[in-house]
Amino acid sequence: MKALIAGAGRLGTQIAQVLATARNEVTLVDIDDDRIAELEGLLPVRLLAGDACEPTFLEHAGALTADLVIATTGNDEDNLVISLLAKRQFAVDRVAARVNDEENTWLFDQNWGVDTAVPAATPLISLIEEATGATDTVALLRLSKAGVDIIETAITPQSRAAGRTLAEISLPAGTVIATVIRKGRPTVPAPGMRLQPGDELLVVSHAATEQEIHAAFQ
Repeated sequence: MKALIAGAGRLGTQIAQVLATARNEVTLVDIDDDRIAELEGLLPVRLLAGDACEPTFLEHAGALTADLVIATTGNDEDNLVISLLAKRQFAVDRVAARVNDEENTWLFDQNWGVDTAVPAATPLISLIEEATGATDTVALLRLSKAGVDIIETAITPQSRAAGRTLAEISLPAGTVIATVIRKGRPTVPAPGMRLQPGDELLVVSHAATEQEIHAAFQ
């Protein structure tokens, strides 16, 4: 699957990381040149700086061949424009957009090219900013074409994995750690990386359940 993500904030980078880990072809764009430069080498995706509200730039970024476009900027107006262009001008099959202001939710529908609205408080296809305080392991999405689940788990001071290296953690078969989010930055996991309270992990698995991932880390 080819995915184009507009907005390289925390949500956009997390989506890019998990989709790329699931072997999708991902392009991440942002209007901020410095932000794109900051992410160079951190994500296994194509990075481009430019304004996704401009049709010519969207075409350059790959909208014509994208299977999925996700608008995750911090501006609702921009997300609506990106969605409308993706659906109406480039006929993208699936378009998702983040809703930053709850009062604008009613606008995010098929009239604006949005197939899936993503409320800021409960993001879809992404890490949950705060797991509502009620759970530390959350299944985020099922990538049917790739046949994998993306599961998020957060390390707390009480987690059994806190202070342990990734190599010391026994994972279910067919499961890999896609990325470790530390202080808001995605980090490529290495066997010697020692987990700390506050770390958030994205786990990709063909068969493991939330309960099994919870047992491994919590």
